[in-house]
Amino acid sequence: MARISAYIIAFNEAEKIEAALRSVSWADEIVVADSFSTDQTVEISRRHGARVIQVPFEGFGRLRNSALEALAGDWVFSLDADERCTEAAAAEIRATVERVDAADAYWVPRRNYVFGRWMRHSGYTPDYRQPQLFRRGKMRYTEDSVHETFVLDGTLAYLQEPIAQIPFRDLSQMLYKMQRYSTLGTERLRARDVRASMAGALAHGTAAFLRHYVFKLGFLDGWAGFIIAFANFEGTFYRYAKHLEQTRGLVREPDLPRSFRN
Repeated sequence: MARISAYIIAFNEAEKIEAALRSVSWADEIVVADSFSTDQTVEISRRHGARVIQVPFEGFGRLRNSALEALAGDWVFSLDADERCTEAAAAEIRATVERVDAADAYWVPRRNYVFGRWMRHSGYTPDYRQPQLFRRGKMRYTEDSVHETFVLDGTLAYLQEPIAQIPFRDLSQMLYKMQRYSTLGTERLRARDVRASMAGALAHGTAAFLRHYVFKLGFLDGWAGFIIAFANFEGTFYRYAKHLEQTRGLVREPDLPRSFRN
């Protein structure tokens, strides 16, 4: 019988991680890759039977690869602290890993809960990140700071049962994540040698808004859809604006004029 290892990456996720851990209690092994949390994340994880490893945060890709090295199961199921595995998804996962014709990795659909409602559009349903179920040793992550991708040695397929994601506890956390991810995202822009300009920041931000609100039908999700689209505008705009700030060396102590009255 195939053994399944579930892993969760975490930093100060005391408010969310307990529900995540309970949702994967069926796994044969649970590992939490923690980046030295200062809240109760570690204590909660251990109380629910998880093995905790401490990994300095040097980007999400490296963090996930470090978690993979600590696992022992035949299969890996990746769950973030803001995700929940439903009973139906767990049953499908267990049945899938026992199939003789199983693929090497699987995309897992997600259903997001934002601003008091389960999203149906806005690019949030179905919402795939990296393949979340895969044979151990068949997949690794690129070492990008944020929005890491994957390298797979094998076949890829789709599961049918969605898991749940609660990406933001409230609007304050949405703003916090937007600021953090937009800062981390500047590294990728520098690596691609993207030309920095405020006009480009505005154009990319506007495109992100239209993509989620219009082309992905976010307007059908009411205010939740508008908030998601606007948050994507902000995150994208500030990512490019921060890139401009760094490229032109705008973060420095200014030279003082002799007088402002001249």
